[in-house]
Parts: sequence; structure tokens; C-alpha cells
Amino acid sequence: MKWTSPTELKAQVQKLWDRGLLLASLSGGESVFPRRLTLKGPDSRALSERFPAVRDWIAQLSAAAGPYRIQWRSVNHRVLGANQIPAEIWVDTLADALGLIGKRKASEQFAAMVELTRERQPELIPWLAKRPLRALELADDWPRLLAIVAWLRRHPRSAIYLRQIDLPGVHTKLIEGHRGVLAELFDLVLPAEAIDATHTGIGGFCRRYGFLDKPLRVRLRVLDPHIRLLPMESHQDITLRQDAFSSLHLPVSKVFITENEINFLAFPAVPDALVIFGAGYGFDNLAAASWLQQKKIYYWGDIDTHGFAILNQLRGFFPHAVSFLMDGRTLLHHQSLWGVEAQPETADLSRLNPEENALFDQLRRNHWGDRVRLEQERIGFDFLLDFLKGQQLF
Repeated sequence: MKWTSPTELKAQVQKLWDRGLLLASLSGGESVFPRRLTLKGPDSRALSERFPAVRDWIAQLSAAAGPYRIQWRSVNHRVLGANQIPAEIWVDTLADALGLIGKRKASEQFAAMVELTRERQPELIPWLAKRPLRALELADDWPRLLAIVAWLRRHPRSAIYLRQIDLPGVHTKLIEGHRGVLAELFDLVLPAEAIDATHTGIGGFCRRYGFLDKPLRVRLRVLDPHIRLLPMESHQDITLRQDAFSSLHLPVSKVFITENEINFLAFPAVPDALVIFGAGYGFDNLAAASWLQQKKIYYWGDIDTHGFAILNQLRGFFPHAVSFLMDGRTLLHHQSLWGVEAQPETADLSRLNPEENALFDQLRRNHWGDRVRLEQERIGFDFLLDFLKGQQLF
């Protein structure tokens, strides 16, 4: 059996650090010291048969002692006589633990953050205790984050853009880059009436806390040459705000959604139809357009796990949406153009039809190879024309 080494003792304390337990005690959390570490040592048989190895093991533990304390026990052996063997290893204080793993400087930095927070926003101390390692990652920005919290407490639901917050040293990118953390901090200090709990996540940050959000936009092309939104001769490539798009009353019955810009631009003329340039995950820009519920919707995405996940999400808003050119025949025909999906989606998707789900399942299980994907821009344009003709769409 392997006996516990000084390196393994250090690793046990490192795990306490990784769990945030050491720093948490600096912000009011319960101290875990003195703490007994796990120790595996030789038994009486090993003492007889491997005495030189036992002696070396004891010497290693003794040489590294200091940050930890060895508690000894006396063993009387019939051949070797009385010997002192390590029985327990203890780390008595937080300072000893930090010294053992080389984290004293980091703990001093965190302690300074705690002190600054007690002075400026004491309600955030529980957050530091709960997420000390995440807090430590934010050490350089922490004073500015506290300033942002203080500003919002003075200006709840300000109805301005993030860009308009006027604080020395605070820029929009800092706020946008830390929206997840700021949301946790805001929720701790703001009164309930200053938070719109119906909006969550990064996408709902502005609406949750009363900031103006960048308007959602929809880019579309009218595919029927007899229908015009603009009076002049043009390709009718138009970008509208979400509210303007939602108020449209277009005399079309078919709506195509494609995720690739070139496919969007090259989509052929189709009577009684328009095409929308998709935006990957997220269909908030389309959700409010109730008139889409009465239209036939055709979705064209990549043939990979995320393409089907986006289709699954679209059907959460428009259950009647139909996929096209996202089938096994199209995939296998373009085998020479397959790529590799970086991080495949593995969760079950409840809104796919049986054929789509079978293909999705084959992709996520690497049926044809490692993380196979076919980007929609690689699909031959003749496949699109054949689909439109086969559906008698033009």
C-alpha cells in the first residue's frame, strides 16, 4: 500500500482552497482549522519487512513539517524495539495552510477585498463568502464593480443605456463583460421593486435592472418581386427594429429562415414568400411577431448538433416550423465537405420530429466519425432549387 507523502498532504489542503473553504473563513465563514489530514502509513508487518523504507518515509514527513504538525505514536516491535511512528497529521491554523500551498499573497488580496466591501457595500459580504475564488479572479476590477453597485443603488431603473453611466474609470465593456457577476450583486442590494424578475440571464440584464436595451432587429428579403416594402427598384434587403417587424402585414404565406448570410442574399425568387437572416440561438426578435404564427415557416440550419438545437429552440416559439436540407441524404451527399464541430450539443431535444431526432442522435453519437458537421453554406445550390421545386414553391 502507498503511504501518504508530503506532496499528497499538500494536495489535501489544495483541495480545501479549490473548494473556497480557506478564503471563505476570511469573510465570516466558518473556520476549518485545526484540521486533521488523511494519513496512510505502514503497519507492523511493513515495519519489520521494509524498515529502511519506513525510515525514509518518516524522514520525508519530518523534513516537510512546519506548516503541518505530526502527532506521533510509539510502536513496540519484538525485533526492532520501540519506535516513533507518525499517527496523525494536523494543520492548526489558516496561516499554516496558506503557507503550505503558497497562497498567502492571494489570501491577503482577498482579505483586502473583504475589507473594502465591508466599508462600501457590506451586503455583498455573503457573496464573497459564497464565491471567494470567483471574487479573487475579479480583484483588479472589484473597486469599479463596487462603484457600479453603488451607482445603481442611487439610480434604480434609470432608463438609460449602459453607455451613459458616468463613473470615472468605468466603461461599457467592463459592465457588459461582467453582467453575470453584476446581476448576482445587484440582486443582493436592490429592493424588489427595482428588479424586473421576469427577465433573466445575460440577454435579460438590461431589462431586469431598468436599463435601455439595444433594439432587437430583423433582417429580411422579400422574395416575391410583386411585393415591395420599399418603392424603389431594389433587392428589398431590409433591416427593421423588432417592433416595426412585429407590426408588419405582409401578403405572404411562406417564411424561410436561414443562418448563413450568403444563402440569405442568394435565396431565389419565390412567390408569396420572404426570407429572414437568422441569428443562431435566440429568437426574441421574432417571438413578438404574432402574424408569423399564420405563415408556413421553413428553417435551414447547419447539419450538426447545434443546428438541430437551434431548430428545437425555434419550435418553442413556432411549433409548426419545418426544417429543410437538414436530412441524411443531404449530409451524405456532401461527405467531402464535412467539418468538425467544436463542442457538440449532447442534451435531448424534445421538439424534433422522428427523422430529425434520428439524425441528431447519429451526430451526437459520432455515427459517421468524430463530431461530424456540414455547414449550410457548403450545400450545393442545386439542392435548394430541387427542394423548392419538389415542394412546388416556385
